[in-house]
Amino acid sequence: MTRAAKHRSVVGFLGLLFCITVASPSAGMTQAAGMLEPPVRQLIVKYRDPADANLAPTAQEALLRAHVGVALEYVRPMAGEAHVLRLPDAVPIAEAEHIAAQLRALPEVEYAEPDWVIQVAQVPNDPRYADQWHYFETYGIGLPQAWQVTTGTTSVVVAVIDTGHRPHPDLASRIVGGYDFISDVRSANDGNGRDADPTDPGDWSAANECYSGSPARNSSWHGTHVAGTIGAVTNNGVGVAGVTWRARLLSVRVLGKCGGTLSDLVDGMYWAAGFNVPGVPPNPTPARVLNLSLGGFGTCGSTLQAAINAINARGGVVVVAAGNANQPAANYQPASCSGVIVVGATNRSGVRAWYSNYGSAVDISAPGGDSAGGILSTANDGATFPGADSYRAYIGTSMATPHVAGTAALMLGVNPQLNAPLVEWLLRKTAKPFGPGHTCTGETSCGTGIVDARAAVLAAQRVRNTFLPIVQR
Repeated sequence: MTRAAKHRSVVGFLGLLFCITVASPSAGMTQAAGMLEPPVRQLIVKYRDPADANLAPTAQEALLRAHVGVALEYVRPMAGEAHVLRLPDAVPIAEAEHIAAQLRALPEVEYAEPDWVIQVAQVPNDPRYADQWHYFETYGIGLPQAWQVTTGTTSVVVAVIDTGHRPHPDLASRIVGGYDFISDVRSANDGNGRDADPTDPGDWSAANECYSGSPARNSSWHGTHVAGTIGAVTNNGVGVAGVTWRARLLSVRVLGKCGGTLSDLVDGMYWAAGFNVPGVPPNPTPARVLNLSLGGFGTCGSTLQAAINAINARGGVVVVAAGNANQPAANYQPASCSGVIVVGATNRSGVRAWYSNYGSAVDISAPGGDSAGGILSTANDGATFPGADSYRAYIGTSMATPHVAGTAALMLGVNPQLNAPLVEWLLRKTAKPFGPGHTCTGETSCGTGIVDARAAVLAAQRVRNTFLPIVQR
């Protein structure tokens, strides 16, 4: 990734939660943990010259066996003049593709590819899943297909660096711990400063309380909503589904009443990734993925960039919101930092949402919703202090970001050796096209497309060795 790091000072408070609340919409078989794509037993081959295709099956077998060193058994011809050949044994996808690549190198072969095993798309039984269009519609992220490859693994921890969380019944069992990093007692709104309790007491504020002219705001329960998209308890017959069914969630509270400080954010990021923070107990469950659905105006400073660099060097993947100001994302941080995956928001039609920041800093987009449909996730009904647990639809780049963080967790589950640059590169390379009439070009770029969870996971699964790709913008 070649985005230049910026070194100007940033604003003192990170007060922008990149979401907007909208009205909540109306209201198979369990897959084994970490299940990968089924192995392949057959190949499909098409010859350039029909004369080669008309060779006797034994002659075809001998020709191909001599080239790949594998005994291939002729099965049958197909419509379209292709042919099916069987391998001696079922092999992993990567091995089948390697054999197919050897066949494609033959001058007489037009194409060769694995004869993929096709299955019914995995659909969870959560009753509100039907309202989560952002997972399965045309311009959703393709989760039913991705879940046929993997539903995640408990070995991956995702840090939700946000307002903390509520112990929502569709979420609480996924939380493995966390910490409250808000050092200002007034902002913390829980009676003290930093402590080991990352639950969200509410971040409401009265008019003029944050600064002169600031509006009154209800509690957002923002971290709870973000966490639900990443990893709500899924296939449990309750509420909504999460992108990953099994990754564990680390709740890191850095935003409270009127926002939070850069220093608290950076300490929370370091701690989430397993670094020592003065005065804070060690984190027993370091995160591989950090979700930052937050930001503020200004370009990336040295403090924040140094944290990202250290986290990347340790194998951490930092996913951040582009912002909701309909402005270039390069003017906001942490979106303007290097080493992060910057996520813009699209609507139900697959085009840039009206509020989403844009530009060359944006790497990829994901559903963030608009008035035609928001992102449904776990929430709370309390206007100030906590009330009843609920489900609500929000819109914003805050809501787009956890789609990508959850997909990154699925990718790391099938290939733990991936590093941050490679996760970003694979996400960008496998993205699906935007919808008709989109404006995601030139100065209003929204990244390479909309995240495609299945394509990204399969690409991660096929990578044999971790490497640092040369990526140019």
